Amino acid sequence: MQQPNTTKGSSRGEGPIKIELNQLTPNESKGTAPNESKGMVFEVGYGKNGVGCIGSTFEEGVTPLGTFKVNAIMSKERFEMDESLIQQSGKTKSYLSENLFNNMNSIDFKGDGETGEYGSGYISLAPVPSTPQPFSFNEYDGIYRWYSFAIHGTNDETRIGKRVTGGCINMKNKQLTKLIKSINLGDEVIVTSNQPCNR
Repeated sequence: MQQPNTTKGSSRGEGPIKIELNQLTPNESKGTAPNESKGMVFEVGYGKNGVGCIGSTFEEGVTPLGTFKVNAIMSKERFEMDESLIQQSGKTKSYLSENLFNNMNSIDFKGDGETGEYGSGYISLAPVPSTPQPFSFNEYDGIYRWYSFAIHGTNDETRIGKRVTGGCINMKNKQLTKLIKSINLGDEVIVTSNQPCNR
């Protein structure tokens, strides 16, 4: 199993969120959030093309392994983003807070008329240590968005526990809503796998 180096603690002070990807049996992939009084365990889905090695560049369909920090938290109820990202966006925090998540969740990625791909929220993740990544503010079909590796919800919960995503980690919306209430910018997320990375 490829294990990332962990950095000291998390801004919660209660340990990192851990996500274990089971490549042999994807429906056994899970996450744990120790900030909950009894611990929160949740099922996850991940990249349709498998897992990327620690320090790899994010690519379509591949979920990277390693240590990450939360650099943005977005839902209908909450918006927080690292100041450096806000500056990078060229927009005001007020504009991003009012529009960004709704914009992103309105995109029809598959061209099938279905929107809401991010479900109840989006937790953006940046690799630690920092490595070159294609993450950026850009437009998709004319819609302004933030493109990054993330934990997010879904518009189809049958996808949870499967290798079907574009590379992000997805989880059930109710559990994600609960997680979003308890995390903070800078919190640590560690993604591991029971099998070697494939890219």
